[in-house]
Parts: sequence; C-alpha cells; structure tokens
Amino acid sequence: MELKRVVVTGLGALTPIGNTVDEYWNGLVNGVSGAAPITHFDASKFKTRFACEVKNFDVKQFIDRKEARKMDRFTQYAMVAADEAVLDSHLDLETIDKDRVGVIWGAGIGGLETFQNEVINYANGDGTPRFNPFFIPKMIADIAPGQISIKYGFRGPNFATVSACASSSNAIIDALNYIRLGYADVMVSGGSEATVAPAGIGGFNALQALSTRNDDPKTASRPFDKDRDGFVSGEGAGALILEEYEHAIARGAKIYAEVGGGGLSADAHHITAPHPEGLGAKNVMLNCLKDAGLKPEDVDAINMHGTSTPLGDIAESKAILDVFGEHAYTININSTKSMTGHLLGAAGAVEAIASILAIKNGIVPPTINHFTDDDRIDSKLNFTFNKAQKRNVKVAMSNTFGFGGHNACVLFKKLD
Repeated sequence: MELKRVVVTGLGALTPIGNTVDEYWNGLVNGVSGAAPITHFDASKFKTRFACEVKNFDVKQFIDRKEARKMDRFTQYAMVAADEAVLDSHLDLETIDKDRVGVIWGAGIGGLETFQNEVINYANGDGTPRFNPFFIPKMIADIAPGQISIKYGFRGPNFATVSACASSSNAIIDALNYIRLGYADVMVSGGSEATVAPAGIGGFNALQALSTRNDDPKTASRPFDKDRDGFVSGEGAGALILEEYEHAIARGAKIYAEVGGGGLSADAHHITAPHPEGLGAKNVMLNCLKDAGLKPEDVDAINMHGTSTPLGDIAESKAILDVFGEHAYTININSTKSMTGHLLGAAGAVEAIASILAIKNGIVPPTINHFTDDDRIDSKLNFTFNKAQKRNVKVAMSNTFGFGGHNACVLFKKLD
C-alpha cells in the first residue's frame, strides 16, 4: 500500500513568549525568556516561585464567558490555538467533508487545576459532596479534542493521546498516520497544558525536578549548561493542521512543510529518569528516520527535548552522537525550552511549530542562558547558543520524551 503524503497547512500557538504564532516566533528568534514570578496563585511558600505562564490572556476575548466556565484552562488554551490554526489554514468549513476531518490532541495531565480546586472545596466543606456538575467534563484529558470537534463539527477520528511530555508529539504522529493510511483528509492536532497551579508546582518540587533559581527566573532554564538545576514549568498550546497533500494542492492551500515521518520508542528503564546512555532517545530518532526514508546526514536541525535537567540533557546529547556520528557536529541543535519553559504535554506541538518555522524562515532559534560548558556534554556540538543562526533548513527533527520512558520524534521537511 502506498502511503499518502501529508503536509502542514495551518498553525496556532499560545505560549509564554507570545499568544499567536507570529508573536511566538518573534520571541524565539530574539531569545526572549518567558519565565517570571508566578501570578496564578500565591507561591510564596513553594520551593519554586516562578514559571513560564501565558501572559495577557483574557479568555473572554475568545470564548463566551458561560462556555469558558465549563472549561479548564488547558481546554481554553486548546480552543484558542486550534482556532488560530483553522483560520490560518483557510479551510472552507462550508464545503469540506467534515466526516473526513478529525482532531487528535495531546495532554500529559489535563485538568489538574480543576481537579485540585474541586478536592480542596470538598475538603474545606462540611463533608457533604457538592461538586461542580462540570467537574469531570472539565478535568478529563480527552475533552479538549472533543470541544474542538464540537465547535467546528469535525466528525472524523477524535481522541486524546497521553504519554506525559511526549503527548502532543504522539498526537501529531497519530494524525499523520490516519491521513497517510487514507482514513482522513485533514486532522487538527497538537496539545495543551495548564499545570502552573499549586498541585503542579508542588508535585514537581517534591520530585526535585524544577529549577529553584528564584532570584533569577529568566536564566533558570539553561539546557546543557553546567549549572542547570531543573526545568521551568510552562503552559500553553500548539495546534497544527495536517492535510493530505493532494487535498491541499487541490484547494490551493498554503503549505508550510511536509511531515516526513514519526518515530516512537520506550526507555524501559525508570519512571522519571532517562536511560543514562540515551538508548530510548537513540532508538526513537533512528525509528523516525526509517519511517521518513531518510539518512542521518539528511538532517539539518534538531529541536531537542533539552529540559535543563542534569541527567536528561546528557543522555540526549549522547544519543545524537550515536545516531549521527560526525554529521552531528554539522547539525544546528537547540532547545526552545530555554525560552518557553517546559510545556509538558503541549511541548511537542509547540516545538514542532518551531521546527516548521525554522524550515520556512531559514532561521534556527537559539538555546539561551548558556554560561558555562558542561564537560559531560560534547562542546563541539552546535547547540545554537544564545543567538539565532541563519541556515537553509531542509529537514528538521523534534524530540520529546516523557515520564514513564515514552519517546516520540517527529520529522518535517521542506516541500520538494
């Protein structure tokens, strides 16, 4: 069976460094940090008191107040990003076959804030169960793709992917496969997350996963730096419109890039720590290249998972050297998490957009906040430190890895 080609025809983003795709890209190429003291709640007693929050966001500008109250923030973010992507794609919603349009969306945690608040309200009450009737529909991770499909009437494949921080990359790969196998013409895909809440910050603090650089939040996310001390929690959403190539050409769609392939693997090692030699990361990149029918030397850029954790950055760097050999030194590799923080389940989608725009614009965004080399990481690798670099990017990969050892890699290429 010959697989159909799949292209990207629309993008949407709501991030800590920009509330549209254009704002997000401008923030990336200019090395803007989205980290700042937490405003969503009083974090004064927490070990970490800063995060990469979405800023200047008024949900009432996008969603009716009554409807917004039925949604957790992660769903609100999903709706806004998806709307930008659908508008950007210029799909004719009046004539398109909506039975052939689906939504696959990723969220690592989903409605954490809703769950937290409902439990707190119950615990502070008199023991009588008085739960919000929308408690469950607001909380469940699959409600975001459900809400998107309801808004537009998309009746194709519809579900959520949950693989921790790899969730939205999994969603993109699933969407890719549904189209290239012929089950859909168009898929809305991506991910969203909103865990900057007491339960999220407190939980990750307990794991000792977060940076505690409270005196200097903007430089706290420093992937590959010797003095990195954990990731910075982020929030937001990224949305992509994936479309069958001939379908896109027939309607004269703007095409950003082709989705070349996707790879999956498991570390099978530890619930939170990566395999020390980067075995799962190595396998997922090899699997992605095989799926795309490309060779290691074809790759120009890699948006690394690069969370700014002591172990993860080392393991992923080793994996890149194992996969690409000497060619690794010619690749522009970077971590946009140095600017956005770690958007958990939304990371894959937001970073996929960065990879796509690197191809479109011929610019690789920087890895900011690099001050001191780590002698456990090969300093000859080009991490695109501190300043964006111009480059003709024909093929870009995006890595995302999640707790539980879940690994996903998506490859995009310039349209032939």
